[in-house]
Amino acid sequence: MSNITASEFEALSDFIYRKTGIKFESKKLYFISKRIQKRMDALGIETVSDYIRMLRFSDPKNSEFQILTDLLTINETYFFRDFPQLQAFAENCLSEVASRKAARGDRTLNIWSAGCSTEEEPYTLAIILHEMLDNIAAWKISILASDIDLTALEKAKKGVYGERSLRDVPPEYLQRYFLKISDGSYSISEKIQHIVEFEHINLSEKEAIREKKEFDFIFCRNVLIYFDDMSRKRLVDQFYVALNPGGYIFLGSSESVGRISTAFKIKRAGGFIVYSK
Repeated sequence: MSNITASEFEALSDFIYRKTGIKFESKKLYFISKRIQKRMDALGIETVSDYIRMLRFSDPKNSEFQILTDLLTINETYFFRDFPQLQAFAENCLSEVASRKAARGDRTLNIWSAGCSTEEEPYTLAIILHEMLDNIAAWKISILASDIDLTALEKAKKGVYGERSLRDVPPEYLQRYFLKISDGSYSISEKIQHIVEFEHINLSEKEAIREKKEFDFIFCRNVLIYFDDMSRKRLVDQFYVALNPGGYIFLGSSESVGRISTAFKIKRAGGFIVYSK
């Protein structure tokens, strides 16, 4: 196994940062080196320097870089993660936005789950909409689920999950929105799947983000921890533009919108602090 040197790590992390906005600090050296070695073994490349050179000059379609990115962005996620925040969304923010839009004859709701990994989050949001909206059939709903990891998106499209992903799903929701299949895993119902759309998006690509507009809610939870300060601010500013007036943004519990941008209004939703445009 070729051990990655400090200079090689810096060169590779800078390369990844320029293409994705994700910054891996030196404490991630072992984590990264294990995954690089896996790709080097698969490709028959002997040195880390040769692998970096291949990424730079012999990967014109970014196919190998995409494989590496998929390996480096593996996150654990599960249904109904960070329940207090979802409760604030369901019981306060959603009802406020839906009531306001319905009052003016607008029956559309657009949600973006950015950096959704294997889709537990957007499917969770779809379940919440089914539970909280009085007449969901009267609404035109779109949930955009995006991630940089193509492997995760392909898994998400199948809508099949094991017990670990479902550990926080209330039993009545499990019965209502999932079907147990022969191998013991669960398939999410078609009425949930059909309102979720999938898209491969690199959040550091400005043009791709600028195309996204008119969202009522944006969820980007536990994603910005991988970005540096400048990339975080740039992305959150772009999220602000993508939101409708009165729309809400939700970050992870360890991330604060207020520390990144002063553009958003701070509100209290139940016992939770939320940020709106």
